[in-house]
Amino acid sequence: MRWQMWTQRVMTALYRLFQGRYGVDQLSILLLAVALLCSFIAQLFRLPWLFLLYYAGLIYAFWRMFSRNYAARSRENQKFLSLAHKGKARFRILRSRFRDRKVYRYLKCPSCGQYLRVPKGKGKIEITCSTCRTSFIRKV
Repeated sequence: MRWQMWTQRVMTALYRLFQGRYGVDQLSILLLAVALLCSFIAQLFRLPWLFLLYYAGLIYAFWRMFSRNYAARSRENQKFLSLAHKGKARFRILRSRFRDRKVYRYLKCPSCGQYLRVPKGKGKIEITCSTCRTSFIRKV
């Protein structure tokens, strides 16, 4: 019975503490993960200067979590998510290009910059961009 009362008090105190605060988001999670990784590497290789990165990341992550400025923290997280999305998209393109490297070539449209996938080994062919309808001739 005492244990249940204690846990209830702790939960209520935590609820009151986080009331009106920004809380945890993807950027905070990444900051904590990088901080823990820095701590691990610093201990493994005996690099005391890396502990500064650990503490800086930890402090910044907790500062973001306890912040009351919802708008600023949300903007920071949205910017991070957009950069992460661009990175994932770029990685996906590189992975598909590597997977298709024996069958296809990827060419850039000289007009709009769109990447086009064309079959390899066809010789000199006329390629029409599906985006801007520009035609150009290349050997593939």
